[in-house]
Amino acid sequence: MQTLSYHLVDVFTNTPFGGNQLAVFLDPGNLSAQTMQMIARELNLSESAFVFPSDKADLRVRFFTPQVELPLAGHPTVGTAFVLQREGRIVSSGSATFEEGVGVIPITLGETIYMDQPVPILGSVWEDRHVIADMLSLSDDDLILDYPVQAVSSGVPFLYVPVRSLEAIKRIRFRQDLWANRLRDFEAPHVFAFTPETEQENATVHSRMFAPAMGINEDPATGAASGPLGAYLVTYGVVPVGEQVEIRSEQGYEIGRPSQISIRVECQSQQITRVQVGGSSVYMGAGHILLP
Repeated sequence: MQTLSYHLVDVFTNTPFGGNQLAVFLDPGNLSAQTMQMIARELNLSESAFVFPSDKADLRVRFFTPQVELPLAGHPTVGTAFVLQREGRIVSSGSATFEEGVGVIPITLGETIYMDQPVPILGSVWEDRHVIADMLSLSDDDLILDYPVQAVSSGVPFLYVPVRSLEAIKRIRFRQDLWANRLRDFEAPHVFAFTPETEQENATVHSRMFAPAMGINEDPATGAASGPLGAYLVTYGVVPVGEQVEIRSEQGYEIGRPSQISIRVECQSQQITRVQVGGSSVYMGAGHILLP
């Protein structure tokens, strides 16, 4: 039997049992993609991360949901950096780089860990807002008409849905039957709903994310969606625009795992030039997986 050790952390939170869970395998050996996928399905967390040597960056990291491998992941990048920092594998202040599926990702280390994300690309606008409202078990009037329902991506595409109120976003009941019939094959099959009304005074938006294609019914904290969220908010003037915009997204409240995600968007000549996503993590423990 082969024994694989992993670390368990909660990411995008300062409080145990909040944020998004992550298993980090620092010494996975020569695991195949199929075996890593089976391990992620066995643990059944939003993501599991596997760390390897790299000739392009400080380290290579691969991320798996219970269903698929991801080319970019937010909370696993931040959480993996936190574990490496805690275990003395990387310097606890300064910077590092991870090779991920989208390329080399710069990491800023410290008490709050930030990752750079590729500058988000705005994609197609979903015109039939009634379908999206029905999919969320909302009325058409619950969506904000001034902002589009639109795909945005920094490597993983999400469909951003602006919701009018905190009360409405809490009423969302995601209908997978409508998703399977209408959205499964769209360029952005993962649904990210947000509202400018928040629970915490220091938050900018309140968010929820649904990703059946990843095997995730609802995600408590979605870092890969937060950079594109920042780009959406800046592009459409949902937040005041400046050379550096600071945004905080609160997520996971409806499923009992409150999360806080910090987003930085830098602009020059009204063009987005840099996006960073960051947050804190809490170490929860360690475990072992036995492989035949």
